[in-house]
Amino acid sequence: MAISLSVVLLLGIILVVLLRGGSIKAGPAIVAVLFGFFLASTGMADDIQRFLDSIARTINDIQF
Repeated sequence: MAISLSVVLLLGIILVVLLRGGSIKAGPAIVAVLFGFFLASTGMADDIQRFLDSIARTINDIQF
């Protein structure tokens, strides 16, 4: 059984849990979100996407 979950949704849930648990404050969380937003518009975005895609494929190919 394969479960598909958006990485954006997963990271959003993790961010909310960290904020509610007090592990991260709102200021650093906003900085991290803005960093990701602006990083997505740079030339590095394609390389990062390819890297994350290869990790996802590797995890998907693992047989249990």
